[in-house]
Amino acid sequence: MNITVTAEKPENGKVVATITVPAAEVDKYVARTYKDISHRYQFQGFRKGHTPRPVIDGIVGRDAVLGQATEDLMNDAQPAMLEELDIVPVESPDYGEDPLAVVEHEDFTATVTVSVPPTCELDSYDAPAINMPPEEATEAEIDQQLEQLMSYHNTYEDVEEDREATKDDVVSLDVEDKVEQKSGLAGTDRQLNLSSAYLPEEFVAGVVGMKKGDQKDIAWTEKQGENERNYEVSVTLKAIKKSVTPELDDEFAKKNFGFDTVAELRDALKEDIENDKKSSLPSLKEDRVVEEIGKHLTLEEVPEAYLNQVFNELGQEVLGQLQRQGISLDMYLAARNIKSQDFVNDLHEQAEERARQSLALDALADKLGLEATDEDVRAEFEKANVDDVDARIEEFKKGGQLPAIRESIRRSKAVDWMVENAPVTVVDEIAEARAKAEGADSEDAE
Repeated sequence: MNITVTAEKPENGKVVATITVPAAEVDKYVARTYKDISHRYQFQGFRKGHTPRPVIDGIVGRDAVLGQATEDLMNDAQPAMLEELDIVPVESPDYGEDPLAVVEHEDFTATVTVSVPPTCELDSYDAPAINMPPEEATEAEIDQQLEQLMSYHNTYEDVEEDREATKDDVVSLDVEDKVEQKSGLAGTDRQLNLSSAYLPEEFVAGVVGMKKGDQKDIAWTEKQGENERNYEVSVTLKAIKKSVTPELDDEFAKKNFGFDTVAELRDALKEDIENDKKSSLPSLKEDRVVEEIGKHLTLEEVPEAYLNQVFNELGQEVLGQLQRQGISLDMYLAARNIKSQDFVNDLHEQAEERARQSLALDALADKLGLEATDEDVRAEFEKANVDDVDARIEEFKKGGQLPAIRESIRRSKAVDWMVENAPVTVVDEIAEARAKAEGADSEDAE
């Protein structure tokens, strides 16, 4: 489409642009509209496609024809404008309150305000310093893997101590439903981990504080959509359980893991951990530099329109992932006992973090003068293994989608620069976390 676009420098997240469409282009759209109406409708006394303009004007109305021509023209002009200015809108462009209308044989001019991501600054443009795990497996990492493997062989024994149940305990209960609504918890000698997220909070709170032999009625209400379901159960605490891990020796290693010795088992785990790190550490480094650069954004508050756009994108990603797994959002939330509002709140927090990180990457890319070339764009489509790269690029161009591709490329280049230049401190993070946990346990024991 032949158009001319001029724009002022973005200010406060807004770009004010003027679109000018030459008269010859306007006439093409008007003619196309008349032709389309003539073919689409049957006008008495005329064959389809041969209805004169005066007849169409008299029946449909000239204003309606020009209104449709204007709409079609703007639908094509808007993507062309986005491509010309290389901007990514965060909400629908605003053409003002007055309705626009083309005039045949005259240039068409429209002023449009486009909301775009705000131009931001960083308090430092240096590549951020990060901590990273070592490339080789550490003893602490191997120990953690061993403990995970051994946990599958744990057994539970009764605690002899006469004490109250806590929220971290595994307990044995007799549970009986007292109302028609079934809780799904009823049964004899039900072994339940009170720290499980699948248990209702009110149920756990009721069991906490009970001692062996105690009986209690516990009631709670769950909201499911517009409906409420009331539950009530009778609970008898049979026992508080403790986890017992078997001793790991050569015989156990051979019988349960297929290794002649514990040393061979540890060597195999070491190799697995290091192979996993070869693929996971590069992604981890990218994630950490992006997380750190987001902290250097000086913007106090992310504009609501941009935040909403990121939130919607994130939501679509989550729904897409669930769809590929063959499950619905309701199924996902129910399986993990997550309340819908808690899920939405968490998604908003993630959107806020992603928005700040994206804006920080934009600021860094601008500072470094990073650009997305035509070759870069073509490479993106080639990586996607599309059948016809040229056709797909043209399709994206007509849809005004190439600016978003270029934006993504510039951000990726900023990430690559940080990965290459970030000062890295190698830290055995598993060992540190284990030491911290042991210290906390010691304090609790005192």
